[in-house]
Formats: sequence, C-alpha cells, structure tokens
Amino acid sequence: MVMGFQRGKQAGSSSNALLPTEDTPLLFPSGGKPQALSSQLKTFANVFIAIVGAGVLGLPYTFMRTGWLTSLLMILVVAALTYHGMMLLVRTRRKLGDFPYVIASFGDLGFAVSGSIGRFAVDFMIVLSQAGFCVGYLIFISDTLVNLFSSSSSSLLLGPKIWGVSTKSVYIWICFPFQLGLNSIASLTLLAPLSIFADIVDLTAMGIVIVQDSLIFMKQMPVVEAFGTLSTFFYGLGVAVYSFEGIGMALPLESEMKDKSKFGKILGLAMLFIAAMYAAFGAMGYFAFGENTKDIITANMGKGLLSTLVQLGLCINLFFTFPLMMHPVYEVFERRFWAGNYSLLMRWMLVLVVSLVALFVPNFADFLSLVGSSTCCALGFVLPALFHYLAFKEEMSWRQASADWGLIVLGAFLGVLGTWYSLLEIFSIKVWIN
Repeated sequence: MVMGFQRGKQAGSSSNALLPTEDTPLLFPSGGKPQALSSQLKTFANVFIAIVGAGVLGLPYTFMRTGWLTSLLMILVVAALTYHGMMLLVRTRRKLGDFPYVIASFGDLGFAVSGSIGRFAVDFMIVLSQAGFCVGYLIFISDTLVNLFSSSSSSLLLGPKIWGVSTKSVYIWICFPFQLGLNSIASLTLLAPLSIFADIVDLTAMGIVIVQDSLIFMKQMPVVEAFGTLSTFFYGLGVAVYSFEGIGMALPLESEMKDKSKFGKILGLAMLFIAAMYAAFGAMGYFAFGENTKDIITANMGKGLLSTLVQLGLCINLFFTFPLMMHPVYEVFERRFWAGNYSLLMRWMLVLVVSLVALFVPNFADFLSLVGSSTCCALGFVLPALFHYLAFKEEMSWRQASADWGLIVLGAFLGVLGTWYSLLEIFSIKVWIN
C-alpha cells in the first residue's frame, strides 16, 4: 500500500507551484517526463503492490477471533465491495471528463464533485488512514523486537522493562530520531527503490510463513472454530477492510493503463487473486496454531535463524516504508497550512504524534481493526458511493440511486460499529451481546 507522489498541478491548491498530490504513485520517470502507459500485466502487478501491505500479518489472529469460515466469507465480501468502490471512482471521473482540470487523484475528484467540502473529506480521511498505517508499523516493529530479543537470556535487554520503561517504548524511541531524519527528506526520489524492496520482503515473508504454517498444521492439527460472536465479527471486518485499503490508487492506476477499457477486468482479477492469497494466509496461520495464534503471526514462528531473519526483514521494510506512507500526510498539511511549502517542524511534530500514539496501543491487530473501521470504511465505501451519486443523480434510476445510498449507509454502519468494538478491544472492555 505504498503511496507517494508525482508532479502535477494540484487542483484547488492554495499555491500555483507544482505540488505532489496525495494519492498518486511513488515511482515516476526522472525529469518529470510523461510515463509510458502500463500493460495489463503491469497494471495487475501495480494493483497488487498498492493493496498488499502489513495488514496481512494480522489476518491469522483475526481468523482466530472471528472464526475461519466467517473470516473467509468476510474477505470475499470486502474484496468485492472494495472493487466496487474503486470502479465507482473510475466511472465518476469518466463522467466528469477533464474539464475544467485534469482529475488526477481522489482529492481532485472530491473537489470536482462537491468543492472544498469534498476535498476536505478526502484529505481528512487520507491523513487519518496514512498516519494510522504508520502507527501500526511502529507497533509491529516494537512488538517484534520485544518478541525476538527481550525474552532472550543472552540479550542485554533482560526483563520486560529497561530502567523502569517498557521495552516496547524503548524500541519506539530508538526509532524516533532515525525517523526524524528519514522524514526530513523533501523528495521521495531517493527513497523510491525501497518500495520494490518492501514488496520483495513482503512476498518472501508471506511465502515462508505459509510453508511453515502448513508443516506445523500437519503435525499438530489444533482445534479451530468456524464462527465467532457478533462483536468479533465487526472487529474482524475492520482488519479485513484495512488489509484491502488502496482506494486512493484507483484513479492513478487507471490513468496509467494503456487499454483503459480493460481496467475493470484486470482490477477484478487482481482483487480475486489477493482475496485468495489473504484467505490462504489467514486460514493456514490459524489452522497451524489454533487458539495460540498471536496478533502478529510472525511471533508464532519461534526463535530460529530463518524466523529471526524474516521478522527482522519485515521490521526493516516497515521502518523504511514509514516515510513513504507519511508523505501524503505531509502533502495535505503543507498544501493547507504552508501554501505548499516544505515545513521541517511540521513533519517532526507529526512523527512525534504518531510515535506517542503507538506507545499507548497494546495490540497490533486491534489497531488494524480500528484504522480499518474508522477511516478505511469511509474512504473505500462511503465517499466513492457518495461522489458517484452526486455526479450521476440527474440520470439515475431509483435502483441505481438505492445502490449508492445502500453502500453509503452500509459503510457508515460498519464503520461506526467496527470502530466501537475496536476501541472496546483496545481498552480491554468486554461487552457480551446475547
């Protein structure tokens, strides 16, 4: 889900300078020259890269909490709804065309449909979701390092605390000065190759985990549950929505495709492939460890050399992905409050805020559920359906209008309940519904 920038005129910007937009691809040709249009295969790969991220590591735990059959059905439904939301954005842009300006991003589309309010809604959700991803990265890094080193008798970091401070906090603060340096880089050109590294590490780690889970399952075959409770359903839904988050890349990816008439087909195939991969990864992780499945599945892998390398590789990956994911947040703040100009102080303050939030979140999967419910439901379901309705309402049949409003209401309903149950989990409050 690496998101970055390309150079282009920012519609509705407070500055006339050439500014990055919040939802455009990271990698762009040197010198700002027009980019060659993508083939169907490359578009498929780009969709995969845009969607698959760290959220997949929390799926096995979600399968344990929600039940394996419920989770499988949930993944398929969320994949279908995410695909539908992306296609609504594409159809809305095609309806509006390029007048009076080129609609290059989700925020541009919001501005074209409903003015400053539409852009603000998108910007607000982009800031919350992207910053939320980075909070999740710090939680993953700190929890993984605690699991790898803090309980080792050979480690210098003995016990759960260091000088009275939790080891998780220590690891987050160790990352902090390095993140200040990385996030000070104004242009992401120097960091662009890290997106390729991130994808290679993710795929390698997923492959290794699935193989190990399969071997463990054949030996142990623990008891597993097919269904969970109503509260865990909404909890799991938030994680699933988080794992499919990539709605902001729909318009840039469609723009870059050579044969745009095939975009819907390629997007559908990519979403089906990702859903199948997620289902296999989540199910095998749960089937291997049963009720002992941890919130980060790599924590179940033990302390062997291969396991340690995989976990350290993922930590390094997310450490360097952090500034890439924060860049859209900086673009929004700099465009709105600094007239599009670079602000080092603002960037450092945002890194501090993200680090402080990460200190107080106890569970990786719980936080994925919170971000997925609170922001990704709005970005993936509510806003695409609302923008589509506003653009087409004069020519819609009542059935078409009902479909848009149905998705708006569904997205809002799932978002509110998912957020509530995620907060209950984070604060360890158990509510039983009869």
